[in-house]
This record gives sequence, structure tokens and C-alpha cells, in this order.
Amino acid sequence: MSTFDDVTQAIHDAPDGPQIGAFFDFDGTIMAGFSATEFFKEQIKRGEMSVNDFVETVSTIGSFSLGKIGFSGLMTASGKLMKGVTEESYIEFGEEVYEKQIAKLIYPESRAMVKAHLDKGHTVAIVSSATPYQVGPAARDLDIEHVLCSQMEVKDGEFTGGIIRPLCFGEGKVIAAEKLAQEHGVDLQQSFFYTDSYDDIELLERVGKPNALNPNSKLAKVAEERGWPVRRFTSRGRASTTDFVRSFAADMSLIPVFAAGLPIWALSGSKREAQNFSMSLFADVASALVGLKLDVTGERYLWEQRPAVFIFNHQSKADMIITSKLLRRDIAGVGKKEIGKFPLMKTIMDFTGTVLIDRENASSAIEAMQPLVDAIKKQGKSVLIAPEGMRTVSPKIEPFKKGAFHIAMQAGVPIIPIVIHNAIDIAPKGQYTYRKGTVKVEVLPPIQTTDWTKATLNLHIADVRAQYLKALGQTEPKTKEQRAKEPHESDSDDAATSRKITNGSKTPAASDGA
Repeated sequence: MSTFDDVTQAIHDAPDGPQIGAFFDFDGTIMAGFSATEFFKEQIKRGEMSVNDFVETVSTIGSFSLGKIGFSGLMTASGKLMKGVTEESYIEFGEEVYEKQIAKLIYPESRAMVKAHLDKGHTVAIVSSATPYQVGPAARDLDIEHVLCSQMEVKDGEFTGGIIRPLCFGEGKVIAAEKLAQEHGVDLQQSFFYTDSYDDIELLERVGKPNALNPNSKLAKVAEERGWPVRRFTSRGRASTTDFVRSFAADMSLIPVFAAGLPIWALSGSKREAQNFSMSLFADVASALVGLKLDVTGERYLWEQRPAVFIFNHQSKADMIITSKLLRRDIAGVGKKEIGKFPLMKTIMDFTGTVLIDRENASSAIEAMQPLVDAIKKQGKSVLIAPEGMRTVSPKIEPFKKGAFHIAMQAGVPIIPIVIHNAIDIAPKGQYTYRKGTVKVEVLPPIQTTDWTKATLNLHIADVRAQYLKALGQTEPKTKEQRAKEPHESDSDDAATSRKITNGSKTPAASDGA
């Protein structure tokens, strides 16, 4: 069951099949805010923009905002600033900006809508006035094959400073959508288009199922007059003061909760009971402050075979609250060594039995995990560890490291996978505040490790990871090397061409509905 059934119901009610199109605007629709702003800020932060370029860019954006120049003028000015820059460098830059900034701005509701359309077998496309360098990484993350967008002219691997017309703006979006529809047998009268901007009125009127997502005032008025569905998302973008206060309180609750366990240790003499009390109390207090609820299936597997090595896919800082609420007691864990730089946090981690490791050094990390093997064998505790190592920027599963599996083998205990579906909705990587919500969790049956050997370990890890992919409805992502070998269409004189995105990149200042 989806946590966003209310926003996907119309999609579920639609017919199946590729003849149904689902076109998504990007800026303000799939993501909160404007991708160009994130690129602009990152360029300034890196010192990659000269004073003259900065002044010219700000002046151009100001002229566009005041209506002194049109979108074509904006793109023309932006294109000139790109002259002589290699496309490859922009591709790399765009990937970095997506991971650092844009990924956390993707609306979880929009992500759910895209997935619902894909599950129905619809032909899904992003149709954006931005460039493929802004949109590409997000399209790949969302499994969207088709990207219709404005194109910059490239020759011999460098931007020439020119743009390719027609741009994918206004009527240009209609041209792009019609071309894709013709090539792929899409019936536009049965198709959906989602946007936040009145600038897209032509395509809204062209499709049979126009939708206003987070609409600007002009589009909101037209949508109300014509009876178009209107939805506004608050899960991303500027957080409220209440969100900040709740988030700060949830994070800081670890300190008083730790302190609350000390009298139990002093009076009972049992450090373990104190640890269990603090862990369970933290789970309840922090989740209440955050407004976090869990929808758990397979909960019995959390208790049937202990001790065990519990593994989870790591999407969010909320995972610490989620796993505490699930596991409650008799748990030792792993943290990154950087935590040790803060004396109070190191004291708390030591108290809870958390081992701090250097994730960059595989051999030392495995050696550092020996106390966890001892905790299982000598104390009967279970171990909690994220085999991906670091938090991911999307729900997609990353490669698994071997540490958790070595621990299970050495201790002779089962692996129990905890599949977290949407913790990223609560707090994506790079975002401080938590948002209220329900997280879906699946606990899979225990996987015995008694007959595992070092020779077969890689196969076992692959099998466990495959269970995660299946539970999350994912396929094995392609590597950068595989994507680089894929053919993709060269730029033509028609920006309406559907371009299969295999790379992302840095971009000039161009955004949907800017």
C-alpha cells in the first residue's frame, strides 16, 4: 500500500498501457524550487563564476523576471556564458549538484506519482524548458526514460554558445509532446500533464488530463475556472518554524534520554537494562516529536530469532529513530568515526555499545567490528548495520559492503533484512528538518548463515541485495561505464526530440516557469 494513495488514485483508475502519456514539468513540479538556482549557487560557492559573469547573469534574470526579455532571450544570454566549456565537465558538475542539492528537493508525492504511472505501463516523460544537464540526473533517479527539454549547441565536445530552436518552452512543449506521442503511439487526449506554471498553458490545453501541481497564482485561477485538479505539496521547500523546533528537539532528545538511563545503571548495576531503557525511550520520544508513524509488515521476524544481524537500507537520518522503534532492546550498532570528534556524542555512543569505524578503510573497518562479534557471542546481543555504508540520496539500493555479512558468519547468527521504503520522505540526505509522515517497513524472513563460506560470500550478498531490489520494486541500476556505452541521440534542429538521458550535468540559468 502506498503512503500517497490520495495523490495517485486518479493514476490507478486510468487504463494501463503505453498509449497513455504522463508528462511532468520539472522545476516546481517534480522538485521544489528551481534547478537553475541550485546550479547558480554552487558555481558561486566554488568560485567558478567571474564578477562580470555574475553581474551579467543577475541582470539577465532580472530582465526576464520583469518581462523585458522572453525565455528565448534568457537562454541566448545563458548560452553565451557557456561558450568554450566542455560538455563533459558540465555532466560531472550536474551529477554533483544533483546529489548535494537537488535530490533532497524532489517531492516524495511527485516521486510516487511517477512510479504509479510507470507501474501502469504509461509512457512517462519530463518536458522541461531547462536543459538535459539539469534534468538528466533526476530523470535517471526516477526511472524516466524520456526527457524533452531545451538544447544547448555542442560541437567537438564544447558548448558553442548557441542554442537549438525551437526551445522547449510554451508552444515548444506542445511540439515536443506531439513528436513523442507520434513516435511512441501516445494518445494525448488520454494523457496527463503536470505543471506548476501558467507558461505551460498550451500543453495543458493539448492533453486530456491537465493537472496543476503547486500552481502559481495565474495557473491556480485558470485551473479553478476550468475544473482542473489542483494539488499543493508541502513536503519539500522551506520548512516552518515548527518543523525546525520539532527536529531540533528530536535530535537533542538523545542527550536527556541517555541521562535518564544512568540512574537505572547506578541503582540496578545493569548497564544493559539502562541501555535498553534509553533506546526504547528515545524511540518513543523522538518519533512522537517528529510525527513519525510506521506501517510494518513481518514484525514477528524482529523477535523470532535473536541474536541476529539486522541490516537496513540507509536513506535518512530518520533511520536511527525507525530502527530504534523497531528493535527496542539488546542491540549494538555501527557509526562513522567522525562522531568521535564530539566528546558528548562519543560518550553516548560508547554507552549504547555503538562501534565507530572508518568506512573508507575496509580492512580496518572489519577489524574494528570484532567487538560486535563478541557482543553477539558473549552477551547475546543483536547487531544493527547498514550494508550500504552511507546514506543514499534516493530510495535506490547501492552496492553492499561485506562487514555485516562477516559479522553474521563469524557469530553464526542469521541475517534479518529490514527494508525501509520511504524514510527519505521524512528527511532526505542533506536536509536538517524532519517532516511528519508514515514510513512503510518490511521485515524479511531470517537468512541462515551457518553454511556460508568466504568463497561463497559474494553470491550470498548478491542474493540478499536481490531481496531488497525485489521488495522495493527496483532493478539493478546501470553503472556509469554502462551508461557511457549506451547510444543517445545527437542534438538536432528540433528540440522536441525525445532524448534518452544517460548523464547529467551543470547548466546555464534556465528553469521551467522561471
